[in-house]
Amino acid sequence: MTPADTALAHVRALFPAPGPVVTAPITVNFHPDRPLADGRTVIEHLAADGIYRTQYETGISNGGLGGDRPVWEQRMFGDSGSRPVYGALNLPGHPDGAAPRFGSCHFVLRGHVTGRATFSLGDIHTLPEILGTAATFGAVWDGLLAQVARTGQALGVSADDPHTWQAALAEPRTTAGRTLDDYVEAQVHGGLSIAADVAAVVADPSFRGTAIEAGLRRLGVAVHWHHGLQLPAEQFPDDLRGPEAALLAREIAARYGEPVLNAEIIGRAARDGDPPQIVKYLWHILVILGRPA
Repeated sequence: MTPADTALAHVRALFPAPGPVVTAPITVNFHPDRPLADGRTVIEHLAADGIYRTQYETGISNGGLGGDRPVWEQRMFGDSGSRPVYGALNLPGHPDGAAPRFGSCHFVLRGHVTGRATFSLGDIHTLPEILGTAATFGAVWDGLLAQVARTGQALGVSADDPHTWQAALAEPRTTAGRTLDDYVEAQVHGGLSIAADVAAVVADPSFRGTAIEAGLRRLGVAVHWHHGLQLPAEQFPDDLRGPEAALLAREIAARYGEPVLNAEIIGRAARDGDPPQIVKYLWHILVILGRPA
């Protein structure tokens, strides 16, 4: 068996309950304008290579690349050796993707990819105890319903009870989900080809008319736009991700003559060498507090 087959078989054996049929797409959020080690941006690499690489290959991650991550993956997937691409299952159909923490744009994957993905209720770095696959989704689904019963919400959708929540999932959504930490993580095994596996890319409107849009259109897939988010630099608070983030927001606004920050402006700061961790915090704040562009 391939590493992907081994990983899927391992998870199915641990969590065999079938659950509902999984029809929602996997989305892979990413920042197209972030710089890689070779000097290219992410979108330049994607347009030239046609393959969405794992975090180990690109060197870009919002989590950990070494240290504990191989241990996490071994625990979840056994001895398969699979190094997956990470995304999230967009059950609610959020326009900004299922996991905007990881980027301002997202790929919408084709339905066949779901069959070679594993899922976890929670991010891998939390060592989730509930896993599943498209064929054995029961434990994940039951975990979501239990979360709703306990907290009144899951995946950015609020409801009085699990039955109402299930109905609410089917409602169309036009505003950002802002699900910074609340998502069903998807681990896509066996690689991710843009041409074969991606149905569309949904982009932040701040990239309209830029080299980033041109790169997105070179991918050869449909390009759509969500509403985007923006926030005046003066409204980045000191107490959400620390005072350094608020200070950097004001410095960026002054540097570029842009008093209102958005994904494109924050990306400029990343390419100009501002501290990656603080730049990441700026993006988190924009997801949480930003208003439609």
